[in-house]
Amino acid sequence: MSGSIPPSFIRDIIELTDIVELIEAYVPLKKRGKDHWGLCPFCDDGANPSFSISSQKQFFY
Repeated sequence: MSGSIPPSFIRDIIELTDIVELIEAYVPLKKRGKDHWGLCPFCDDGANPSFSISSQKQFFY
């Protein structure tokens, strides 16, 4: 597939990036259990932290 990003490049970026550190530069986070939580930057949830970041999975939801 011409012009696509190689999967190996994506894997390298994920391995080299601390997702919590990256997101925390833009959204204040608090650790609860094994995950970090903050206010969702994509919606208006008021004061309810609904944005969860897993440092183990390098994933947010």
